[in-house]
Amino acid sequence: MAVVGAGLAGLTAARRLTAAGVSVAVVEARDRVGGRVLNEDIGGGNVVEVGAQWIGPTQDRLAALAAEVGVDTFPTYGDGQNVLEYAGRLRRYSGTIPRINPLVLIDVERAQRKLNRLARSVPTEAPWEAENAARLDSETAATWMRRNVFTRAGRSLLELGIEAVWAAEPEDMSLLHMLFYIHSAGSLQMLFDTEGGAQQDRFVGGSQRIPIRVAEELGERVLLGHPVRSIAHGPDGVLVRADGAEISARRAIVAIAPTLAGRVSYDPPLSGYRDQLTQRMPLGTVAKCMAIYPEPFWRADGLSGEGTSDVGPVRLTFDNSPPDGSVGVLLGFLEGRHARRLGRLPAGERRTAVVDCFARLFGPRAASPEAYVERLWAEEEWSRGCYGCHLPTGAWTNYGPALREPIGPLHWAGAEIATVWNGYMDGAVRSGETAAQEVLERLV
Repeated sequence: MAVVGAGLAGLTAARRLTAAGVSVAVVEARDRVGGRVLNEDIGGGNVVEVGAQWIGPTQDRLAALAAEVGVDTFPTYGDGQNVLEYAGRLRRYSGTIPRINPLVLIDVERAQRKLNRLARSVPTEAPWEAENAARLDSETAATWMRRNVFTRAGRSLLELGIEAVWAAEPEDMSLLHMLFYIHSAGSLQMLFDTEGGAQQDRFVGGSQRIPIRVAEELGERVLLGHPVRSIAHGPDGVLVRADGAEISARRAIVAIAPTLAGRVSYDPPLSGYRDQLTQRMPLGTVAKCMAIYPEPFWRADGLSGEGTSDVGPVRLTFDNSPPDGSVGVLLGFLEGRHARRLGRLPAGERRTAVVDCFARLFGPRAASPEAYVERLWAEEEWSRGCYGCHLPTGAWTNYGPALREPIGPLHWAGAEIATVWNGYMDGAVRSGETAAQEVLERLV
């Protein structure tokens, strides 16, 4: 059995197949495991996650895998007040609701309730079968907002939330895709919130410890530094050709983002239906930027480290310090159009823009970090974006069935394949489990 990709999806699939007695080889382009899950050492025995990092309620398959390989969690720091830069003013607030014009808050809450209600009508297994799917897939999230969010400030706040979740702009994705994604997580609140939501907890030692531990279990079955260039497939099995390796197997699981899977050469070529789908699944654009300080000084000021800005370029911040608070780490995201613009600047100019934003939100001490770490995921050769993929108008209703359907001996896995927690680490784990089960049923 061949598995292409040593991210969480591929490693989970390989682990399940190995436990069932199947011989497996995992072929990975990078010189490491984890895919879009990546730790970076900041010294003193501490790491920060420059890729995926959080786990929240109902992300049960990720939680189970972490427990099985001995990786614990700790709460995302949230004590104190949050900061909001809005309409030219800096405000502090407690809880999840900022102190702004109540008419704006009512407007946003009404829109969120309507989106949640619409999302529940979209089947996560087959979004194209939703009632009114064609209509929902014919408009973007932006056009829906213009018709259903009545205040300019309300649209700005909802746009900020969309950037934070999808690393894209409301005009980039179809409304049907947005609704599918909301349903796959449970609600918009699950996507947006820290406590009780997707950002609730972090992993001790960094999230990459999970794929590293799984890869250690798999041992020599994982082949690093071997980019897959082509896959021959037919009734007799598959031949995976990578730089420096060839793997013959009865079946293969391709566990990389669909847009990257579309760049592999297949013999015979995949149908135009499948390939046209992969052309319509761009990854988001995000840079994770972290400033490191001798201590998390904002805590003494009564601040949680969580902030939002309607100015940017950093629109969302978190306290990303290690569990013991031995150093202070402010995390800021550049997402969507801000990441596209600043990603083209020299690194020094980008750092200045980010740190200046931290200083506006958290005061002059934030202007002088001891170190700075960033990761621009669109520049990564074997990622080309983060967090996950989004679909533009017309893609789900015209090409949706091609996403998960096996093609002969080829199966698909990855966070974008999942029906629950699509685009998240939990979704990646679920997709790996599902793909492994598909293979096992066909190997009998």
